[in-house]
Order: sequence, then C-alpha cells, then structure tokens
Amino acid sequence: MSNELKKQLWDDLADQGSVMVGLSHHCAHSEPMHAHVDKDRENCFWIFTKKDNRIAAGGKAMVQFVSKGHDLFACVMGTLVAEVDDSKVDQFWSTGIEAWYAKGKDDPGLLLMRFDLIDGEIWTNDPSFTGMLKLATGAKVTGKELGEHTVI
Repeated sequence: MSNELKKQLWDDLADQGSVMVGLSHHCAHSEPMHAHVDKDRENCFWIFTKKDNRIAAGGKAMVQFVSKGHDLFACVMGTLVAEVDDSKVDQFWSTGIEAWYAKGKDDPGLLLMRFDLIDGEIWTNDPSFTGMLKLATGAKVTGKELGEHTVI
C-alpha cells in the first residue's frame, strides 16, 4: 500500500468527512454519514448515528469516499462496532452533531460507532503532465498516466 495515498485519504477524511456507509450483510442501501477522524489513529474512524438506524446493528461494513475535488476515491471495508469510550463522544461532539439529538449527549437514541479498517482501495484522479498532454491531443493514455491506485 502506498502510505502517501493512505495519508492523503485520512487527511481528506479529516477535512471533509462525508462518506457513504452500508452494512455488508444487509441488502439495504448505503447512506450518507460523517466520519470523524482522530489523527493519532490511522486504522479507524467514528460515526454518530441513532440506535434505530440501519447501521446500528454493526458488523462488516463498506464505506465509500470521494474527495471534494474528485481527485481521490476510496472504498474501504471494515467492522462497525458500538464505541464504549465516552471520551470519544466528547472528543467529536459539536453543535452540528447536537442538532440531530434532542437531548444532546444524554439522548437515549445516541450511538457512536467505530469503523475499524480491514482493507480497501484508493484511486487518485491526478493526470501526469504526459497524461494531460495526451488527453489534450487525443493520444492514447495509460491508466498510470491518469492517477494512482493502491490496496490498503
């Protein structure tokens, strides 16, 4: 795995956070969530949800991410588990999160889940100079001239 691409993914997730999350063992569609990244932990992130949400059961899950500039794409598999460390709720709590929970941190429906990374793939859309020149002139372009791909 390219450590550079994984670092770029984690940095983009920390800045943007919007992901699509779905459980692997359910036929339900993925849904938009917000990933909360702890820069000191590079193999997991956290998602606030409600206890009656379709992902609340936890288990194997897939998360898709596209950066705002559409220059990085990722699909990662992992395990969603209920977070038992209350300090993580405090760490990631904000007024934006509070808007979803009528009783704030004491809301009985509040559930913080940790996504533990198992593996994934990352793609970049970052054409090289040669790739850009070929695109501009209509010449045949190879995949490596358009970006990178790695397995994590």
